[in-house]
Amino acid sequence: MPKTLTCPTDKSRSATRKEWGRTDGGKNGGMASSYTVERSRTIPTGVDRVFPLIADFHQWTRWSPWEDLDPEMHRSYGGAESGTGATYAWSGNRKAGAGTMTITDVADNQRIDIDLRFDKPFKSQNTTTFTLVPDGEQTTVTWTMTGPRPWLMRVLGPLMNMEKLVGKDFDKGLDRMAQVAPMAE
Repeated sequence: MPKTLTCPTDKSRSATRKEWGRTDGGKNGGMASSYTVERSRTIPTGVDRVFPLIADFHQWTRWSPWEDLDPEMHRSYGGAESGTGATYAWSGNRKAGAGTMTITDVADNQRIDIDLRFDKPFKSQNTTTFTLVPDGEQTTVTWTMTGPRPWLMRVLGPLMNMEKLVGKDFDKGLDRMAQVAPMAE
């Protein structure tokens, strides 16, 4: 039976990023049934300014890496104003696609869990987690997304590498967050 490695829930580094989500023990040319993309950045301000930028979907327009994909993008908000139960839906051009996000759990100033569903350009359900670790007047933000790798995605391998497709967007978003967070109220 092949060894199973999954993204550690305690965020320990017992598995390398390439190993996270592997259900094939590293065999089969990376034909893992799930993926994980993760990026971290130290934001030069306290957690009290960073947390609301993530927990309130209305604030995402200030830092999200996807905001400039479609200037005509339609957005709608529902549920709670922020935190658990808040929802955000978008629909845009072919680059922006369409989907919804729902905040499913919050640990105040520490973690935000989001159910992310894409309807276009393809259907997909993913889990996104933001973990915040305060360090004096700085906050380390870790943005993690996990999801299934359907059969077609596994077959296309390098063409559908989520690390390459999404990783640079996470970097861009965290860079933008680092710029706006010190000015947030």
